Amino acid sequence: MDNQELHRGLEERHITLMSLGACIGVGLFLGSAKTIELAGPAILLAYIVSGAIMFIIMRALGEMAIQNPVAGSFSRYARDYVGPLAGFLTGWNYWFLWVVTCMAEITAVGVYMELWFPGVPRWIWALAALIIMTIVNLITVKAYGEFEFWFALIKIVAIILMIITGFLIILFGFGNGGVATGISNLWTHGGFAPNGIKGILASMQMVMFAYLGIEMLGVTAGEAKNPEHTISRAINTVFWRILIFYVGALFVIMAIYPWNEIGTGGSPFVLTFEKVGIPKAAGIINFVVLTAALSSCNSGIFSTGRMLFNLAEQNQAPAPLKKVSKSGVPALAVILSAGALLIGVVLNYLVPEKVFTWVTSISTFGAIWTWALILIAQLRYRRSLGKTEVSKIKFKAPLWPISSYIALAFLAMVVVLMGVYPDTRIALVVGPVWLILLIVIYFAKGMNKRDNI
Repeated sequence: MDNQELHRGLEERHITLMSLGACIGVGLFLGSAKTIELAGPAILLAYIVSGAIMFIIMRALGEMAIQNPVAGSFSRYARDYVGPLAGFLTGWNYWFLWVVTCMAEITAVGVYMELWFPGVPRWIWALAALIIMTIVNLITVKAYGEFEFWFALIKIVAIILMIITGFLIILFGFGNGGVATGISNLWTHGGFAPNGIKGILASMQMVMFAYLGIEMLGVTAGEAKNPEHTISRAINTVFWRILIFYVGALFVIMAIYPWNEIGTGGSPFVLTFEKVGIPKAAGIINFVVLTAALSSCNSGIFSTGRMLFNLAEQNQAPAPLKKVSKSGVPALAVILSAGALLIGVVLNYLVPEKVFTWVTSISTFGAIWTWALILIAQLRYRRSLGKTEVSKIKFKAPLWPISSYIALAFLAMVVVLMGVYPDTRIALVVGPVWLILLIVIYFAKGMNKRDNI
């Protein structure tokens, strides 16, 4: 291995499907019942508002990524426009965020495989998933792109079929004895917002967690064949895709079933397919959520590897991590991330479920930190430019700077809400402790002196 450049092997179809696959995770298939329980049908508003905020964040990231397409993009932008410490914290925080998220995903693979192989220990499947996804990431970036393309396609096709099936039930009574269900279930069980504004706010942090991964588009910038075209296209369409897949899927589910009964009889997706007489619906959905977990693990190894590579390039991680293999992959960085995940397999096997809640809380806190730094870096970036330079920006964020301030205020509100509700309060303890630990390492290693040279 030597210090070559990363290969630009990601084509438009790869990045387009990755942008969708990144934000369509296991949460939509199995976790949607919890958010519906909190907000009722008004959960649709939470997804729309949160989706609009994510669109603002992605446009801010896109503005910088297209002007300066580099691997580990937002860590570099935080360093360049906010400061070396901000770049260090953002890069390592994002690395850790994906490591703990992937710990949950590879453990989930073991849970899903139990449906078909109940006698095989979960850790074997978790380990197998980790090994396979690591090998995929070590081949070439194009191999990663191909796997992610097909993983994402499986999820997307399943959701489209579910939405179409749902509308057939709503409009024509397909699979319901010809009796159209209509959409009255959206307001006849305590109203559209049965738990009021409090219920919507309680669901907001869980809804925002569902969007974790969209920002990965910025990480692909350093390996996109045509960043200006592919990234701008993916970002511009991400809001509408979220509306179709998240809001569309939840709309038909809550129209067909009373919102207060969802989750009591299994996954809403399984119920919908079973309603129209599709045999073995549980097995079909199990296959889909299995690919969703593998997809997230695949994306996580990709993201963590590129973030370590970027940190090493900035002398904020060990120098060997910036070495690139002959196939154009930061192999050592990928292997180190996979090694951290191996620890996660062991911990998830040995440690009680409370730790699982803690690591997902860290992910939520880490995501909000990342999104906030993207917005702050973009504000500083734009202000560093003269009028002539601003006029040359190829992909300007709309309604700047008002949109960025609105998004920052929204993220601050979500952090406050995390402190209000006991289930997520742990994130406001663990998250800051992790950041303090990183700050101590930064100064203890003398990085502040080196960065200021």
